Amino acid sequence: MDLTRTIVIGNSGSGKSWLSERIANHLGTPWVDLDLIHWQPGGYNLPRSREDALELARQAAAPESWVIEGIYGWLVRDLLPRATTLLWLCIEEAECVANIKQRGMQRGGSEESFDALLAWAESYRAREGSSSHSAHAHLFDPFGGSKLLLHNKDEVTAFASFAQSTSNG
Repeated sequence: MDLTRTIVIGNSGSGKSWLSERIANHLGTPWVDLDLIHWQPGGYNLPRSREDALELARQAAAPESWVIEGIYGWLVRDLLPRATTLLWLCIEEAECVANIKQRGMQRGGSEESFDALLAWAESYRAREGSSSHSAHAHLFDPFGGSKLLLHNKDEVTAFASFAQSTSNG
């Protein structure tokens, strides 16, 4: 599996950042969190314009090697042609919610935004739009490069160990 340009998708709390950071550190390549591209600095209350976010995402995907992770299917769709591998962390919502509760608030979030994130993670299979389970399936199924579907924390941890034990994942 060629992890040179890897995209990791999945629900909030699925372990995308945890896995991406480990792969990127092992490969010595940049790790990009699409939250930092989608949202303006300072938290999760003001999104960038679609044009600005797409431009930043394209810049992040310009180098020869990277790991990019996020929930935003509309951004990922634009980057897939450059990706060598697509990993989908298709974790049950209850596990994602538990993971979010365990890590707590991040990036200057408020109680209100934290509660909204929990509700958002809980609705992964029910919601619509480019950050939903069905949208991620529409990205994953036709992808022509290497791809892997991971269903739980044990599979994510096992893949991280595998990726870190190889020269190029």
